[in-house]
Amino acid sequence: MEKLERSLFRLEQGFELQFRLGPTLQGKEVQVYTNYPAKDHKFDRLKFHSLDWVYPNGQEDDCDKYCRLDLIVAGSYQYYFSCGDKEKVSGGYIVVDPVLRVGANNDILPLDCISSQTYLAKCLGPLDKWLDRVRVAKETGYNMIHFTPLQKLGVSSCYSLADQLELNPNFSLEGKHYTWRDVGNLVETVRKDWNMLCITDVVYNQTAADSEWIDLHPECGYNLVNSPYLKPAWLLDRALWHLSCEVADGKYAEQGLPALIQHEQHINALQGILWQQVFSKLRLWEFLQVSVDEAVEQFRQLLQAGSLGVTSRSSTDCRQQLKMVQDPQHRRFGNTVDMESALDTFAPHRSPSDIQECCNCFRRRLEELNSELYKEMNCHAEQATNCIVGNVVYERLAEQGPKLGPVTRKYPLCPRYFTFPFEEMTFEEEMHLMEQKDKACHFLAHDGSVTGNNPLRNLAESGSEVYLRRELVCESDTIKLRYGERPEDCPYLWAHMNKYTEITAKLFCGVRLVNCHSTPVHVAEAMLAAARAIRPDLYVIADLCTGSQLTDNVFVNRLGITSLVRDARSATGSQEEGGWLSWFGKEPVGAFFQPSLRPLIPAVTHTMFMDGTLNDHSPIQKRSVYDFLPSSALVSMACCATGSTRGYDELLPNQISLVKEDHLYSCWNPEVQKCDQVNLKTGIMAGKMALNKLHQELAAEGFTQVYVEQLDEDVVTVTRHCPSSHQSVLAVLRRAVKNPEGHHHTDNVPPLFIPGQIEEVVLEARTIVRDINSDRRSDININSLPEYTAEIQEHIQLKDSKVVKKAAMVSKHSGVGQEILFKKFKPGCIIIFRVTLESRSREQLGALRRHLIQFSPQYQTGSLAEHSTPAVLTKPLMTIMSRLTLADMNMLLYRCDAEEREDGGGCYDIPSWLSLHYGGLQGLMSVLAEIRPKNELGHSLCDNLRGGDWMMDFISNRLLAKGGAVGEVGHWFQAMFSYLKHMPRYLVPCYFDAIIQGAYTTALEAVFKQMSSFIQNGSSLVKQLALGSVQMYGVGHCLTLPTISPHLKDVPHCLSEITCQDNQCCVSLAAGLPHFCVGVFRSWGRDTFIALRGLMLLTGRHLEARNIILAFAGTLRYGLIPNLLGPDSYLRYNCRDAVWWWMQCIQEFCTLVPDGVSILKCPVSRMFPTNVSDPQPAGAWDQPLYDVVQEVMQRHMQGIHFRENNAGPQLDHNMTDEGFNVEAGVDQSTGFVYGGSRFNCGTWMDKMGESERAQNKGIPATPRDGSAVELVGLCKSTVRWLVKLHNIGHFPHAAVTIRRGGQTYSVSYVEWDHKIQENFEKNFYISHDPHDPEEKHPQLVHKRGIYKDSFGASSPWCDYQLRPNFPIAMVVAPELFTVEKAWESLDVAERKLLGPLGMKTLDPDDMVYCGVYDNNLDNDKFNQAKGFNYHQGPEWLWPMGYFLRAKLYFAKKMGKETYDKTVNLVKNILSHHAVHLERSPWKGLPGLTNENGQHCPFSCKSQASSLAAILEVLYDV
Repeated sequence: MEKLERSLFRLEQGFELQFRLGPTLQGKEVQVYTNYPAKDHKFDRLKFHSLDWVYPNGQEDDCDKYCRLDLIVAGSYQYYFSCGDKEKVSGGYIVVDPVLRVGANNDILPLDCISSQTYLAKCLGPLDKWLDRVRVAKETGYNMIHFTPLQKLGVSSCYSLADQLELNPNFSLEGKHYTWRDVGNLVETVRKDWNMLCITDVVYNQTAADSEWIDLHPECGYNLVNSPYLKPAWLLDRALWHLSCEVADGKYAEQGLPALIQHEQHINALQGILWQQVFSKLRLWEFLQVSVDEAVEQFRQLLQAGSLGVTSRSSTDCRQQLKMVQDPQHRRFGNTVDMESALDTFAPHRSPSDIQECCNCFRRRLEELNSELYKEMNCHAEQATNCIVGNVVYERLAEQGPKLGPVTRKYPLCPRYFTFPFEEMTFEEEMHLMEQKDKACHFLAHDGSVTGNNPLRNLAESGSEVYLRRELVCESDTIKLRYGERPEDCPYLWAHMNKYTEITAKLFCGVRLVNCHSTPVHVAEAMLAAARAIRPDLYVIADLCTGSQLTDNVFVNRLGITSLVRDARSATGSQEEGGWLSWFGKEPVGAFFQPSLRPLIPAVTHTMFMDGTLNDHSPIQKRSVYDFLPSSALVSMACCATGSTRGYDELLPNQISLVKEDHLYSCWNPEVQKCDQVNLKTGIMAGKMALNKLHQELAAEGFTQVYVEQLDEDVVTVTRHCPSSHQSVLAVLRRAVKNPEGHHHTDNVPPLFIPGQIEEVVLEARTIVRDINSDRRSDININSLPEYTAEIQEHIQLKDSKVVKKAAMVSKHSGVGQEILFKKFKPGCIIIFRVTLESRSREQLGALRRHLIQFSPQYQTGSLAEHSTPAVLTKPLMTIMSRLTLADMNMLLYRCDAEEREDGGGCYDIPSWLSLHYGGLQGLMSVLAEIRPKNELGHSLCDNLRGGDWMMDFISNRLLAKGGAVGEVGHWFQAMFSYLKHMPRYLVPCYFDAIIQGAYTTALEAVFKQMSSFIQNGSSLVKQLALGSVQMYGVGHCLTLPTISPHLKDVPHCLSEITCQDNQCCVSLAAGLPHFCVGVFRSWGRDTFIALRGLMLLTGRHLEARNIILAFAGTLRYGLIPNLLGPDSYLRYNCRDAVWWWMQCIQEFCTLVPDGVSILKCPVSRMFPTNVSDPQPAGAWDQPLYDVVQEVMQRHMQGIHFRENNAGPQLDHNMTDEGFNVEAGVDQSTGFVYGGSRFNCGTWMDKMGESERAQNKGIPATPRDGSAVELVGLCKSTVRWLVKLHNIGHFPHAAVTIRRGGQTYSVSYVEWDHKIQENFEKNFYISHDPHDPEEKHPQLVHKRGIYKDSFGASSPWCDYQLRPNFPIAMVVAPELFTVEKAWESLDVAERKLLGPLGMKTLDPDDMVYCGVYDNNLDNDKFNQAKGFNYHQGPEWLWPMGYFLRAKLYFAKKMGKETYDKTVNLVKNILSHHAVHLERSPWKGLPGLTNENGQHCPFSCKSQASSLAAILEVLYDV
């Protein structure tokens, strides 16, 4: 069960979100809850409601049911689910993006179109001049303006707000007072007239230190009254202030610490003074310690007044048990001890004379505790000393530091952590103030941050020691706000900030959360909820500095942050910036087309990529003036929101100070540039306007794919690609990290190959020096570098380019394109090309998209009609597919490598990777399904497709070779692939996938149309399992089924490739892939009929099922059907159970198929009319099926004894000579079918020992001789059925006759049926009565309340082994079982044998149990070597089907409540099979797993019996 609080799931409005059950939840009572508002309800983040389940196929199937949300409201929403009686099991968040609208017509502004410019509000001057100053953003192509806070500011930073509710008075003029309404009017003018949006900053974690309201409401900050745990930190802060004053006054100069700290000796002196004059005198450890004398005296009094007799504990227990009680006022020696724990630990146990001894022990323990607390405080003091010294070194000595000079009261030794709003006084006087609440409440903690701190942790709350340890990077002009957990904890602050939020939300379309990581998340949640109540589509951005994407996701999820700010200049170089572009981009170029219904995968937060922020130094200070333009180009090519800061485009040489800046921004003047005005000739503004315009066009026109390539150390290309039109815009830019005016650089730039045809140069730009008076400076406005400007050319032809030397059309393996040679492409240059496909590629691609529309309407855009369409493409693919039989579909979709090689081919091999699992489409789909959602274009399959046409030719040629309807599909692929071969190779993988995916889904649709209503109306799991019918049944190169009677109608024929004659071509079953699918090991009698009901009858393939039944009927010999089906010499009649599975299938055919009993009259061509006959040709000896059935019953009642033909090592090199003797019959006293010996194994548990080393060669691991329980059940089922058939006139035989001692006896089926019924539980059930008179071997019983695995085995202990075979008998002959006994035995099987996918083949308590099968392992272990434990523990899947069906049958007999619980159990178990099917590249279920569901490498990857058995369970449900 996933916990997804740190995973980001982000969706746009208009999506439908579905919640579906994972495998661990299926079959359980699950309910999904969300706080997404129900229809016609307002959002309340604390109010959750449940979602209704939707059943798409009308059945309560957990595989496919879902609940849904139609996402039409922006914000962050929480969901969770309950399971059973667990109210909240897991959950997560959904973030729905807002829809932004601009202009008088409320046009949508997509998030990726955003180009934002940040303005430092205090540099805008009076409000009446704002439009002139912000017009710069409009004229340079921005569509969003971001303002820093507009509120009244404190004494310093623009983020330090003195009053959150008051507009900054500096925006008003003398005689003209502006209000928030005026700001709102301006914002609306900008939105409607300029098509621009405005957002602003909100600050929730702090207020200015000079805020008047905080003096009136000091409870809104962290002070010594509401946060008394800060007292030690406050004392230290005051002591440091007084030390600083004394250092400034020169009092420590003689001790080596002058006011001007200049070298390491001064630092060493400071460390000594801190320790000796500050920490030692403050005795801060006393705030942690206990008053020992007072505690001991209290303890003594309690002992004297209390009862005796409690035993004292060891000293180790004392340390663990003694509990400290924190003094809520945090006074010196104020902590106490929990006296209950003290009495429990130290109470005497002999006499009152022990009281003193106990008190002494108690005292010693308290002194130990105090000593430990002393050490703890000393650790804090050491860290504080390190931090203080480190701060002094940075501020006064470090090269990169501010070098503050001498210590003064203005620039103290270290920053103050708390306010002190009183006159100067002595330290001793200040200490008295600490205990006066009316004074102490005004000692408020400043805000700040700690590098590397957990951003979800509040630095000022109890438990955090950063103020004491002096780890805070303090903002001494601010006060940290204390909200508490809920509004009731600080009503004024919550109300104040809520009003602040509402004012902001009414005016602005979005906010930037300042200090988001320092704001309590629950506070920001509440405030943003209030903002969204006013403006539902609120745009929220934040700059998170957590250093962790998962931690970022916590903030994004809980707050519904739309975009995270990323600063390009914080990257270490072009390569990292390029990596960011790929990261922020939606898709790589050539990305796969995703289906409309797809899994929701964790996303990356939407980004606002900035080329500069207010906190940055100017690029000139780090790089060069020539780097402004290429940096901006790199950012503008990102597929996300972009942003910049006012001043960047004007080439400001210095960073604007957030604290000291007192100049104003220049106004816009398009005509003449004065020193206090700007226009497109200023700086790179012309280039930025073109870049912003391009950025917005690319997003609006769907250029969602991004590719970044580093051509050279300073040359980068960025491609934006449109997946529908396949136009590209490619930017080439050369960075100028080092100033080219003073640094040598080469003019050699690598040639650039651009696939396709260049339509135009969208933009060519460079920074140049112009002849202008650079000494002009404005005293009022912020000054730029007027001597630099951007020289640009827009929308020109290649021939007019100043940096392109040559552009030649060339043909490369990757396609036709243009090779660009550059000239004078110097640092600081950019060139941007618009590229289209060359004309032929464009035509071919348009035609291909037109043909793909039949699969999805997403291909409509960019589709083109063609002049001449291949004939095979003039009709829908479904028309072609509908002509294919299910046998043809086996060829189209599946066939593993062994099957392909038998036909002379093989599966496609991808060099440097693997071969595909199938020659058909499923082989490709299994790989593509893995790489498509992740757009894994670097996968070897994609490399192979880009490298050549080999895979496409393989697919079409393979099908063309088959001719007929399959060949027509091959022609279709050939025609579709011909389009692919004429387009750029980078597009081949995505369109190849589109073709394959479309053809595959069409084929599946055609498959299901040929199947039963159970499959057509079934769940996705039912359909997946049903595909096993197509996967496993096919017509091979070598015919594996015997020829059936020529007198039968509707038998399929085909032309033999070997004899060129018209032969029958009935499908045969591959028992398992890839091991049992060709030659003599393809068709197994047992596996064929275990699987036939599920894969043939339930899927509606009745005619093919009939043919298989009749083909095997023709092979009957000795009263058995073959275990292995092949040429005459390979027919082995060495299994006792296959014939009974065959009989059961005839019964099922008669029951499930309309007029199914007619099969009994079908002619059977007997290959061996007698036991000694030579093989006869088809039609030479026909008899009706009912006579063949009668022969089986007759021969078993008479008794079967024969030796296998061709017996010896040439037939089976492991079997002993005695093992070739086959015996079977019916016990006349019980009616039980029996057979076998200790030398062979005639049931499905047929492992023969192979290891000479372990001496198990020739010894059956599981002989199961005697009466195997499932065979008794199958026999009973058959006999019961024959009685019924005879009674209604469909079976002419009422009895069997046998000869004994020269006499003939008749045994009626009624008598036989009664005899089995009468004797079954008497002989198979192991009762709880240890004295049960029916029990022949009570000493062998080790489990009771179960059914034996066999009866009458040559090794009696084998009868008593717990195995998963008795549920088979329960399913086919439930009448044999008493309901209560059956239910109890199934419960034992569930507890002991049930695995994740299969059933353990032996009780884990059995001495020979071994759950891991390794057929290659040859050691000395008899029970393990060479896979001897094949059926002695490994978990087989097909018995799982019978176990679950038995559970369902008897659960219904137990009552509704039990049945409902069982159905849920079955659903939960089957969910594991659904997951395996979904994830398996074979799209099948294995034959077995090792213990506890572990993968078994020796198992078939897909087993027919496994698929069939699970499908049968779903049919029963």
